[in-house]
Amino acid sequence: MIKIKDEIFAHMDELSPAEKKVARALLADYPSVGLASAAALSKAAGTSTPTVLRLVSRLGLHNFAEFQQHLRDEISHQVNSPLSRATDSLDRTETSALQTSIAERVAIADRLSSTVPPTEFDAAVELLGASARNVVICGGYFSRHIANILSLQLNQIRAGVDYAAEPLGKDISKYLDLRKDSVVVIFDLRRHEQAAAQVASLAKKQGASVIVITDEDPSPSAEHADIVLPVALGGVPFDSFAGVLVLVECLVEGVFALRGPNALERMSRWEETVQINRSFRPGESDGMWGGDHE
Repeated sequence: MIKIKDEIFAHMDELSPAEKKVARALLADYPSVGLASAAALSKAAGTSTPTVLRLVSRLGLHNFAEFQQHLRDEISHQVNSPLSRATDSLDRTETSALQTSIAERVAIADRLSSTVPPTEFDAAVELLGASARNVVICGGYFSRHIANILSLQLNQIRAGVDYAAEPLGKDISKYLDLRKDSVVVIFDLRRHEQAAAQVASLAKKQGASVIVITDEDPSPSAEHADIVLPVALGGVPFDSFAGVLVLVECLVEGVFALRGPNALERMSRWEETVQINRSFRPGESDGMWGGDHE
């Protein structure tokens, strides 16, 4: 059975910028928005109805009616399959509060495979792994902490990585100095912040490539993005960053694998210089701190 979402992932790198907007709008509210009219889907994506129909054709379907029938078949299969019913039965089993919370966060992380198109992920890794490019990373009120983790880890496996704590304040020069070979990573999760869209717009005007990491209801900054990586959120009382953190770790691992020996060599020099190894070794001095301090 053909799944529309799988087909979108498979063809993402072939789509035009306008078609990608339609694809992202569909993935953001899948499959509901696709069951409305073509005009409604085009409005949600901020494009035109002909663009929606071009996307449908790209997916190997003859018309919008066939596209919607595939979506309805997916829903019917999911609701009626024995696996779905068995899963629902297990979900109703009584569990502790801890088990419930863990399960919810595991599910959030697991949804990355259905919210992040593999071709978009691969393209992000290629951009972040290219040594000729400098990378500037920023985040929002809470997501800035995850953005900083990404910058710190990338900085240990490649040069030219900057974290902008105040992108429209004291760090504005990092964006004014962007070039065509620069990469900007923007974290903007609900509630979306106006500053993120402003930074994305500025980066595009400077000619930089823009990667936006956002939630399934895309940030306005995605309008200016070359690559959009949507992540599922959840949790009580605050949104869980479980999926965001897993995505960051996947990106870092991807860049590490891409850079190979170069990444290892930089990590080695970093550890030798910064003395990250915190374990005592017989016969060695206590070091500059006089002991093992965390």
